[in-house]
Order: sequence, then structure tokens, then C-alpha cells
Amino acid sequence: MSKVDELRRLVAQLRQECPWDRAQTVHSMRLYLQEETAELVAALDADVPNDVREELGDVLFQLVFLAELYSERGDFSLDEVAEGIRSKMVERHPHIFGGASADGAGTNAAWEKQKARAGRSRVDGVPLTLPALARAHRVAEKVAGVGFDWPDLAAVLAKMDEERAELAEAIRSGNPEAVAHEYGDLLLATANVGRYLGVAGEDALRMANARFERRFRGVEALAAAAGIEPGSAGAEQLEAWWQAVKREEAG
Repeated sequence: MSKVDELRRLVAQLRQECPWDRAQTVHSMRLYLQEETAELVAALDADVPNDVREELGDVLFQLVFLAELYSERGDFSLDEVAEGIRSKMVERHPHIFGGASADGAGTNAAWEKQKARAGRSRVDGVPLTLPALARAHRVAEKVAGVGFDWPDLAAVLAKMDEERAELAEAIRSGNPEAVAHEYGDLLLATANVGRYLGVAGEDALRMANARFERRFRGVEALAAAAGIEPGSAGAEQLEAWWQAVKREEAG
């Protein structure tokens, strides 16, 4: 028996014998799946193998648990989930299983054409619940697969400059709706810059947030050491502490 089969049997037992597990539904499990997925992403960022292994296990448990809930309802089994993704991956890799060219761009285009023939838009399948920056990146990848894209990085950077100028004009107009519109366009262009650089905007922003928070805690520590509340230190002092923290980080 495989370890996954053992895990599936464990989940089935928990559903029968544990009041908490028995009370869970497909809706209540959404929060736990989101939480565990976020913890896995954080572990991947840190790239500590033991932590990644543990978080992968937590996510795997959520997936097996959800499959068990649907199996109890008679909808599908975990085996059917596995077979469904196996079949899809075979279909998606004709360069391995169907004798097509091994060119990456070509196989991706072929996959998108397959979906189009099935009546699906190229942007279908990008979840609406994804964080907006991550969704912008994935939608742009989808449409780029059929050539709807800028020719190079320079063109994308020029588009970002254009959107920044349009945002400045909207700010001057004093129209809040125009400002929100142009700010959104600038964020979208910025997401495409990341795509061209091979950097996922969501990952870059998450790491920038962590960096900012770490440095600000350093500013708070310097303020505490000086016996000063950060709110009363003044902009110049706060900036001096900020630069001191950055220098310390740089070594």
C-alpha cells in the first residue's frame, strides 16, 4: 500500500471517529486550504527543505481530505482526481506522448488551440480568486501564447512610462474614478514587466513587503533604544534610522 493510500485510509477513519473532522464540509475546508497553501508558499520562499516537506504534507492532507468529502457524496474519488490530471498532462505534452515537436513555445500554443477548439477562452482557467497581481501575470501569459504581446522588454517599459504619465494626468484632473482606472493600468503594465523579466510580481511584492516590514522593525528598535516614540521622531530622524538599518543589512 502506498503512503498516499495510507493517508486516504487515515482521513476516512478521522471522518468516522473524530467529531471535528466529521463536522467539516467542502466550504469549511476552504479556509484551511488557503492557510496551508500560504504557509507552503512562505516555505518555498525560504527554501528550507525540511520546512517545504512539512508544508507540502499539510497541503496534501487538505487535498486528500477534500477528495474524501466528495467521495462520501458519491461525486468522485481520489483515484479519479489522479487519473484526471494524469490524462490532462499526457494530452498537454504531445511532444512527449504524441510525436509533436519538443519546442516549448510550440507545445504551449498547441495546448491553447486545443482549449479554443473546445470553446474555451484563452483566459479561462485563471482563477478569479487569485491575488490580482498574480492573476494579471497569468492572464498576460495566456494571451501572449497567441501573440497578443509586446515585442520586447523595451516596449513593455515604454508602456509602463505611458501609463505613469496617464496616471499623473488623472491625478491633475482630480477625478477619483480616472485615478483608480489609470493606477490599475499602471499596475497591469508593471505586472507585465515582471513577466518579461521572469519575475512573478506577486512573489516580488511579497518579498518586498517582508523586506520593508523587517527594516521597519529595525527602525522601531532604534527608536526604542533612543527612548523616542517613532511617531514623534520626525521625518528626518526616521529616514536616518531607515538608512542605518539598510546599511546594517548590507554589512
